[in-house]
Amino acid sequence: MELLTAEDRYAISETLSLLGHLVDAGELDRLGEVFTADAVYDLTDAGVGAIEGLDAIRQGALRLGARNPVAHHVTNVVVTGEDDDGVSVRSKGLILMADGTIQSLTLYDTVRRHDGGWQISRHTVKGQRTPMNGNFSGAAL
Repeated sequence: MELLTAEDRYAISETLSLLGHLVDAGELDRLGEVFTADAVYDLTDAGVGAIEGLDAIRQGALRLGARNPVAHHVTNVVVTGEDDDGVSVRSKGLILMADGTIQSLTLYDTVRRHDGGWQISRHTVKGQRTPMNGNFSGAAL
């Protein structure tokens, strides 16, 4: 894989951000702008399982109905690795639910170059349920 440029890093971040906008707006017909045709959307940690393929991802979002978050926010995007399969990215996410609760997430993505841009080939969502992922002694600072 060729070396990532600052423009690549920006475009990758924009792709991840656009996903939240499309889902929140219900523009599921546009998900092909951010996902590869064979993408995997892994919601196993949320009890939904892994959804494979663009059409199944669109249908999976529809199946969740009112259980979908009202708003998705992506932040702290960090490229963590590159190989022939693509670029690994880790980011943080916040989702606002219809009942007003907010959940913290860690997002793991694999993105690939496609038609001069970047698309997500694997999107894995993990909930953050304990401070410091449980790695603390409990002592106050």
